[in-house]
Amino acid sequence: MEQAHSLLLNEKACNQLMEHQKAEFVFEWLRFLKKLLPVTDRADVKQNQKRLVEQLTTVLTSSPGPPTRWLLAHCLALVYRVGDSLTSSLTVDRCNDIIRSKDDSPSFLPTRLAAVACLGVLYEQLGRLLINSFKETVANLLKAVKSAESQGRCEIMLCIEKILKGLGVSAVSCHRDIYKAARACLTDRSMAVRCAAAKCLLELQREAVFLWSTELESVATLSFRAFEGSNYDVRVAVSKLLGTLIASALEPRQVIAPRPGSKRNSLEEVMELLSSGFLRGGAGFLRASGDMLKGTSSVSRDIRVGISQTCVVFVSILGGTWLEMHFSSLLALLMEWASHTRATQYPADAVSSRRCVSFILRATVGTLLGEKAQIAAAKEICQTVSKQKRIVDAAMHEGNTETRVSPADVVASQHVLVCALLELGSLLQDLSSASAPLLQDTSIGMLDMVISVLLHPSASARLAAAWCLRCIAVAMPAQVAVLLDRCAERLNALKSCPEAVAGYSAAIAALLGASQLCLLGIPHSKSKVVMTLAEDLLRSAAQNSRISVQRTQGGWLLLSALSTLGPTVVKHHLPRMLLLWKCAFPLSVRDVESELRRGDSFTWQVTLEGRAGALCAMKSLVVHCKDLLTDDVISHLLPLISCAVALLTQLPSLVKSYGNQIKNAVIVFRLRIYEILTLLQPKTYEESFGTVLKQLLNDLTGPEITPCAELNLLHSLCCSQDLALLGPGLQDMDQHYIEEQLCGGGSGGGTLEYDPFTIFGKAQVIPAPLPPISALTGAAVRLFGVIFPYLGVQQRAQTLDQFCEFVRQLKGVRQQTVQINVAAAFCCTLKCLASSRMELGPEEVQRPALSLLVGALEGSNPQLRCMAAEGLARLVQVLNDPNFTVSLTLMSFDKLKTARDAITRTGHALGLCAVYRYLGGINSSQYLSACVGVLFTLSQDSTSPEVQMWAVHALSMVVDLAGPLYHTHLDASFTLVLRLLLSTPHTHVEVQQSLGRCLNALITSMGPDLQSDGAGVCAVRTSCLVCCAVMQDSPDCLVQAQAISCLQQLHMFAPCFVNLANVVPSLCEILLDYSVLINLCSSYLSLRRAVVACLRQLAQKEAVEVSEHAVALVKELPRRDNTQLDVTIKEVGLEGALFSLLDRESDPHLCRDIQETLVHMMSSASECNLAHWLKLCKDVLSASADSAAAASVETHQEEDGDRFDDSSVFHAKPESSGPFNNLRWSTRVFSMECVCRIIAQCEHGDPAHFNMALAQKQRLHESADFLVLHLADLIRMAFMAATDHSDQLRLAGLQTLLVIIRKFSNVPEPEFPGHVILEQYQANVGAALRPAFHVDAPPDVTAKACQVCSAWIASGVISDLRDLRRVHQLLASSLTKVQAGKDVPSQLYNESTFTMETLAVLKAWAEVYITAVQSSRMKESPGSCPQESEEVGTAGPTGAGLLKLVQADLATLSRLWLAALQDLALLTLPPQYSSQLPSTGGAFYTAETVEQARPHYCSAWATILHATALWLNSTGFIMLDEGPANFSRPVTPTSMGQSTSLSSVKSPEDVNTDRLYLILGISVEFLCSPRSGDQMENIISCLQALQALLEVPWPRSKVGNDQALSVELLSVLHRLIVTRESPSIQLAVLELVRQIVCAAQEHVKERRHSAEVDDGAAEKETLPEFGEGRDTGGLVPGKSLVFGALELCLCTLVRKLPQLSPKLTGSPTGRGGLTCSLSNTDCILVTSALAILSELPFICSPEGSVSVLPTVLYLLLGVLREVIKVSVGAESGQLVPGVLQALRTVLTSPMSKAEKSRGAWTDLLCSALHTLLEFWNEDKNEPGVDEVTMLTALTIFLLYTGAEVAAVEPLQTRCIQTFRASVESKDPVVLSRSYQLLASLFQGPANISRPFILALGGHLVSQLEEVEKSRPQSPAELQAVQDEIRALEALVFAADETHRPQLVAVLLPLLISLLLDENALASAPASSRALHESALKDLMRIGPQHSDVFKALMASSPHMKARLEAAVKGNQESINTKTPAPRVIKNTPSIQLKINFL
Repeated sequence: MEQAHSLLLNEKACNQLMEHQKAEFVFEWLRFLKKLLPVTDRADVKQNQKRLVEQLTTVLTSSPGPPTRWLLAHCLALVYRVGDSLTSSLTVDRCNDIIRSKDDSPSFLPTRLAAVACLGVLYEQLGRLLINSFKETVANLLKAVKSAESQGRCEIMLCIEKILKGLGVSAVSCHRDIYKAARACLTDRSMAVRCAAAKCLLELQREAVFLWSTELESVATLSFRAFEGSNYDVRVAVSKLLGTLIASALEPRQVIAPRPGSKRNSLEEVMELLSSGFLRGGAGFLRASGDMLKGTSSVSRDIRVGISQTCVVFVSILGGTWLEMHFSSLLALLMEWASHTRATQYPADAVSSRRCVSFILRATVGTLLGEKAQIAAAKEICQTVSKQKRIVDAAMHEGNTETRVSPADVVASQHVLVCALLELGSLLQDLSSASAPLLQDTSIGMLDMVISVLLHPSASARLAAAWCLRCIAVAMPAQVAVLLDRCAERLNALKSCPEAVAGYSAAIAALLGASQLCLLGIPHSKSKVVMTLAEDLLRSAAQNSRISVQRTQGGWLLLSALSTLGPTVVKHHLPRMLLLWKCAFPLSVRDVESELRRGDSFTWQVTLEGRAGALCAMKSLVVHCKDLLTDDVISHLLPLISCAVALLTQLPSLVKSYGNQIKNAVIVFRLRIYEILTLLQPKTYEESFGTVLKQLLNDLTGPEITPCAELNLLHSLCCSQDLALLGPGLQDMDQHYIEEQLCGGGSGGGTLEYDPFTIFGKAQVIPAPLPPISALTGAAVRLFGVIFPYLGVQQRAQTLDQFCEFVRQLKGVRQQTVQINVAAAFCCTLKCLASSRMELGPEEVQRPALSLLVGALEGSNPQLRCMAAEGLARLVQVLNDPNFTVSLTLMSFDKLKTARDAITRTGHALGLCAVYRYLGGINSSQYLSACVGVLFTLSQDSTSPEVQMWAVHALSMVVDLAGPLYHTHLDASFTLVLRLLLSTPHTHVEVQQSLGRCLNALITSMGPDLQSDGAGVCAVRTSCLVCCAVMQDSPDCLVQAQAISCLQQLHMFAPCFVNLANVVPSLCEILLDYSVLINLCSSYLSLRRAVVACLRQLAQKEAVEVSEHAVALVKELPRRDNTQLDVTIKEVGLEGALFSLLDRESDPHLCRDIQETLVHMMSSASECNLAHWLKLCKDVLSASADSAAAASVETHQEEDGDRFDDSSVFHAKPESSGPFNNLRWSTRVFSMECVCRIIAQCEHGDPAHFNMALAQKQRLHESADFLVLHLADLIRMAFMAATDHSDQLRLAGLQTLLVIIRKFSNVPEPEFPGHVILEQYQANVGAALRPAFHVDAPPDVTAKACQVCSAWIASGVISDLRDLRRVHQLLASSLTKVQAGKDVPSQLYNESTFTMETLAVLKAWAEVYITAVQSSRMKESPGSCPQESEEVGTAGPTGAGLLKLVQADLATLSRLWLAALQDLALLTLPPQYSSQLPSTGGAFYTAETVEQARPHYCSAWATILHATALWLNSTGFIMLDEGPANFSRPVTPTSMGQSTSLSSVKSPEDVNTDRLYLILGISVEFLCSPRSGDQMENIISCLQALQALLEVPWPRSKVGNDQALSVELLSVLHRLIVTRESPSIQLAVLELVRQIVCAAQEHVKERRHSAEVDDGAAEKETLPEFGEGRDTGGLVPGKSLVFGALELCLCTLVRKLPQLSPKLTGSPTGRGGLTCSLSNTDCILVTSALAILSELPFICSPEGSVSVLPTVLYLLLGVLREVIKVSVGAESGQLVPGVLQALRTVLTSPMSKAEKSRGAWTDLLCSALHTLLEFWNEDKNEPGVDEVTMLTALTIFLLYTGAEVAAVEPLQTRCIQTFRASVESKDPVVLSRSYQLLASLFQGPANISRPFILALGGHLVSQLEEVEKSRPQSPAELQAVQDEIRALEALVFAADETHRPQLVAVLLPLLISLLLDENALASAPASSRALHESALKDLMRIGPQHSDVFKALMASSPHMKARLEAAVKGNQESINTKTPAPRVIKNTPSIQLKINFL
């Protein structure tokens, strides 16, 4: 293929190829040429032009395929456009000659078609250069069109379209001739020709004014005829043509000269034109007249659907503004269509017409208008409804003779009302809470008006009104309860009016259905009202025969709807429901027979209606309340169902007796039985199988069956992939609402009056149930599938034989109907068998089963064949017999070899691939080869496009099923697909679609292998790209969608080979073409889906490139008619266009893809393009009528004293000039979600995003952008959203505000130090929050606002108490609302919303209180870090003020918090204790709403728990005299389920105990098993609450007294520390353990003290020993506090220092290769664990302490060793103080002195000292050991263990040796610390210090003597010498008084020797000089103390005296000359500054 990449065709290479390869080679050359020519130098083109044209002409005459001819035409035109255009006329002449040629052979046809294509493109590109030959060409083409076949006609029409495009106004002379030819083609039998003609006329109308002026009526009639018998493509094309003409007629684009008598068309005139087609069809005058005379005229549905699409097109072209102005006229005209007698002759016609009108309204009003205009339209619709209502009212008042209203008007009014009310409902549902102004406008009285329609005499109007009420309820959930009350009240008042009963009961049912979509629900009491109403209606039905039917239906409808409220509501009413069901049916089957002898047709009608309703109510219960279907309930229902089944057998005799009067009731009754039986377990009604089966056979094959809508019956039984064979699916069309009726059989589509019981379904779109007779067939099929697996073998065989027999005997349409029914029933059976893994049966069942399916596989209906193939797949799966599978495939191979008809070949081709569908794929290469061979042959059968399509589809299935096994056939398959794509005519688009699916499967099969570089793979890749190019150029949208899907697959597997520069522009062109006016241009939803899905994938990896290519494309494109989206992309990029598209789309799947695409683009580009994205989101948010008002809100809402008013937010001007206008609320909500995503993304980016100073600094040096710089915009957006009309947008705005507060609250304001940046936005935040606390605000909005409030107060941003009080007032108002309680009289929502709001308020207060307490504590604690208070900004000052504010409500709050915690405790009880729950519910929930309340408690409890604990901490558990809290009923937080009278006499001690155990219980229950989903915040809150409790003495004593509780707490904490890695949690756990151990210590201390006091000091010897271990010293795991604490500490230590555990390190000594570096937090954890360990011996008895001491010492010394070895990293220095402190605590423990344990402790401490010395011996030679820590530890041992340990040999000697080695160290730091420690030792007890003095005293003296010779050179050395002097001084003072003078006499000369003479002092280094000064001070200090010795020394040594005098004199002089700041040298070591261990 590389050889094809040249300017001239490489003929040599081409001629060497085979025939099919030549076509590919030429196509590839043309593709390359098309790209090359525009960029080639003009001179080069001219030079090669002659040869190039010759080569192209050769291609033209060599029968090119369709894609090649279009490409050839483009290249030929390009050659002339880029090169020399003079010779172009020769090519035109050549093409004309080819067209004139008389050769009619099939082989010449491609050449003729290529010539036509070339002419079109030549004229299109060269335009007026070819004007001379234009007339001749057009005449030639128009002559050719008359004799051409369909491909030729189609190509000629497309050619003329291009000629018109190229010549423009110059072609005016031929316009009339072209028009005549196109007229004929517009009604051609070929659909492709009709489409081409429509396109041609569409181009013609640009210049041919007559088309939309004088000829408009003629074109309209012609279009109606084109619609007749059309397919979807034709309807789209023709409606686009006619719609464009009508739009031009109404709003002419060019001025036309007025003719005499002519006037501009009005809307009424053009609509009259359309209505003639809508009402009379496209027939000629004579035929229409004849039909009228016969009374048989019925307009084809194709025409009505086409005209509906035309209406949408012309309104879309005229635009939203035009629609706003003319809506009332358009509405009136459309309503005439809906109500005209000709459109409503038959019920099916009426349904069809109403659907068409509804579609027009939905597609225009719902898509083109903004929210404000939609509200205006809704008002207009209300007036229409009101007008119709007046007509009906006039007719119903019989005495009214003034206004003569005919019965026909009343009948017509129902259709108008249905259309108007359904559109009104849809509008309200779209607007959601933004529609509130409509309800508040009293001039319309919308609610009253809709409710009044519930009394209309027509059922369809009543149901439409009920549905409209439901939509109002969904839009505004606050209305549900109000409307329910109102309807219930009216129903009670008008019980005797049949219309009122039917209307109001339907409305109540619809409202109950709406409550499923309202998250806030309805009050539980409403269900009781509905139940009472239903009961009343059913009980009174028999009282008045005139309204029996309505009351019966209404009662059961209410009961059915009641079940949708779910099991929690229904279980309260179930006993009454069971009673009503019992009354509806006879007592036994025998009574059924006796009934037959009674009654007339009316009573039977009432009875059957009643029983059908009862069965429907049962079905509703089964569907919505499965949990309630206990065995007991089912046992009550089964006898009733048995009676209903028994009645089935009597129905034929009833129909015979009473005729058609009860026929419909009989059908509905049968339908209801089938529905309920399908849902129940078949085993439960086995005894009724015979009756049911007999009835099913009759309904599937009997004489009365009617053709069912195949779409509804067969689609669900076909494989989803096979549905592609049946043409475009309804789900892929924008117009599916009306297109549905064209494939819906004769019913004209479904409508609500066919089954009013569907009105309470959950769907948001109006249900469209089929007529009962059609629905019955579907129900029978489903029930047969459920029952059949439970039949006996004989019965199965017999039934299937009967089916086969029926199909064999019948003929014609009836046979086809029966075959469809029985095949569907059996396929449904196989599906059930497969899903339940049951067997079909033996040979006698298999034989008829196979016969039935093979017969269907060869049926004429393609849907039937698809279903049969799926049936065969299921049959093979169920049988699971390889032999059967092989025999089946052989049969298909044989049939395919012999059969010549297309039907058999298509069916068996599909069957071949379907067989292995559920067997895990094809695993036989032999079968695969045979399959591929057959399908290859079939797919090349060009005589039958249908066979080709099915064969290629089957091949794609085989590719999927074969997996890797198919790789050997891949090359051949790619070649085949490419060859077929190059040769298939574009009139056979279904084949191309199949080829696209096959290509997709082949690419998937290749997978990542497509990336490799082998020659074969390169060829395959090229083939793929060529195939995609061919399909992209196809005019068919579905083929283009396939091309995009294939490119997407290619990009996934081999991204580097997909050129985004080509792909992205092609995708964006489709978006530009199709999203400007969705209903106008987008033929297929599936194409838009494919484009967006592909963009989504590209944006995941290459978002920036995608965006750049899109913008580049728009800049290059010429301006077109529809430029709206071009402008959008130019202004705001592709992402802006996607926002526009998102706003217009309604398909949920497509919207989700658009959102994901935007999210991907944002995540990769938002940080580097921050300003653009934020502006985009802001523009989207501002693009509504209301946002302008929100943006320009003045600060009048705030008090005059407000400061920090950010004018940029409050005085903004509305930005109407933005790129978007009138966007829907859902799009704006998404824009707010995007803002939150951007903030979250920035969090992981540059820290400057949240630091103003840093951002401003970096902005100076680089062109970066930071989020903090856009804070004003962020606040503004959040404010606009939070104050919008839409509740959803308000929630999104508040959430954004919450995120902003959390992220920016600590950002300081650089210009005002000590302040934070958010302070200036206080007014804005306050204004955004205030509306949410309004009395009418929904609870979810208020709950979210409470969260924001608490975050705002807790953030510490507000510095001024007045500002704080404003926000505090909002919370205070909500607290008042909470205190009012839950029994408010006018409750609008479910009781659980009260729970939600209450807990949100309590949680918010709790957060504020926690913040206040923590702030005040931080302020009080002197050691608070200064930097923290700086960072928090103003948190400090507000702490006390905030606490004072909260204190006022604290008494109330504490009660409410305790009540909430008590509720939580009750709700967390296991299910088996549910009987103990209070029957009336808790403080904040009701018994009926337990399940809904749980989530709210789960989200709030932790914060409330923490706040309660802090409050109890602050009161110290001292009961205050608190005033009563205002509850709706008394709340007794301490009663725990007891009665109030009992709890009122509780003592304060009992109350406190209850409170303590409540908090402990909740905490332990949660911490025992915190769900993985639980936030860390909850765990931390829980732990902090427990810490706060244990800070108070009283609870601490309770915990200390109760060892079991303490052990339980430790066990829970142990599990928590093991399962949670978070350092904050682990630190909190250890702190809590410390408190528990402390509580135990206090308890033990208290008991010991009380024992001492009680027994007196004299009896101390016999004192009982308190503490764990008692006399034995045993600690029981699970019961011992000490053991639990040990476990927990061990766990912490070993996780941080695995070296401590021999098992972990794999060596017996515990020394292994494991080392781990500890962080700062890890060090704190280890220190905390050691501190706890060191306290444990104290809480043991003496024996117990002996048990625990070895473990404690082992762990302490183990950690100490790691610290000494410095193996824990750089942070180990932080561990040292902790380790040494813990060691000291252990060594000083009172247990070491206790008589019973003293000996054991001494032994153990000796061992410990020995171990420590051993460690030192082993480790001292390792690099980097910490000698100082070792010496400190030794010193602690020596000083605190006493002589029993320290004086033991050989330990003492080894200690002395260790110190001797240390004082000989070369490291001055070690020396310094050694001397310090020796000083401590010398000062210690005599029996310890004496050996050290003796051993080391002389050494010290000799070292000091050496100092004179080598004076210190550094500060460290200086310090060492000074410390040595201190040690020697300590030694001197440790001596006896008698020996001290001698030692002073040694010390003083040493000090004098350190003095320098005057000369040396001047030149001495700083350290030496400092030593001199230090020695002098010491002499001056010590000398006077020992004056005798001093004097004697001076006298005996004149040299020393002179030296000293000189030094004193020098010192005195220096003091006189200057007064220096005395330099203090700290003698105490740095380690002592932290903790003085000694």
